[in-house]
Amino acid sequence: MADLKQFAEQLVNLTVKEVNDLATILKDEYGIEPAAAAVVVAAGGAGDGGAAEEQTEFTVVLKDAGASKLAVVKAVKELTGLGLKEAKDMVDGAPANIKEGVTKAEAEGLKKSLEEAGAVVELK
Repeated sequence: MADLKQFAEQLVNLTVKEVNDLATILKDEYGIEPAAAAVVVAAGGAGDGGAAEEQTEFTVVLKDAGASKLAVVKAVKELTGLGLKEAKDMVDGAPANIKEGVTKAEAEGLKKSLEEAGAVVELK
């Protein structure tokens, strides 16, 4: 079942050109008519709007401190370079943007660190 989910994600993330290439392959190699492939192309066109959504900059949002508030305050302080009071105020004011305009890798690293401390985190 996990393989099907992965396959579905790959289909959803196809570009319009890739969908057109897929439609050609389905028609030429498997005899599936373009009318059936048009549904895939239409879905691909809608998915292309998602390609515009493909972000290069992310915002790490602290949704909730969770049960380990002190650990989350320490993590926020360490990850942001803020002072203890500023980090505590940020955690107390959740939801709060921890960092903005960071790369996907950095955002995921921050999210992982904060979640390990017990926080509920969202990437935007």
